[in-house]
Amino acid sequence: MATIAIIAATSDRNLALAQRFAGVFEAEGHSADVIELAGLNLPIFTTSHSKEHGAPEDLDGLWSRLEAADGWLVCAPEYNGSTPPTLVNAITWLSTRWQDFRALFNGRPVALATSSGGGGEYIITAMRNQFLFLGCDVVGRSTIEKKGEDAREESLEDVASRLTKLC
Repeated sequence: MATIAIIAATSDRNLALAQRFAGVFEAEGHSADVIELAGLNLPIFTTSHSKEHGAPEDLDGLWSRLEAADGWLVCAPEYNGSTPPTLVNAITWLSTRWQDFRALFNGRPVALATSSGGGGEYIITAMRNQFLFLGCDVVGRSTIEKKGEDAREESLEDVASRLTKLC
């Protein structure tokens, strides 16, 4: 059975979506680790902050949890037609470990989901492009939950199934 890291970029609807996905994975016998990025102490990355203070303590824990997973599912809202700052910042901090940064991402199965006030298509496209650029194997289907409506259970199950088949 697979271990899936479910990354929730925000603490509200996308965290709820991540927890719904965790239930789907666990019902199929997989283990799920929900990672709430907004709850981690990852200050906004700048080169000067990195040089002055080094990497934040929570970075090692995030790295370990992601490395231990067979695959990832990322739940993030659409911010102004693109990726939320929490997700970009976490990826940027992860990339500071340049000696082994690509090894964390290369060939990693990743599925994408969003709960967004708007359409959600832009964030899925932005995440797909970013994770493909990083070397991940991105699942072709994603889950989009629009304002006022929960994603269908069948969609969650299909995305989860596709991801675990790649693990």
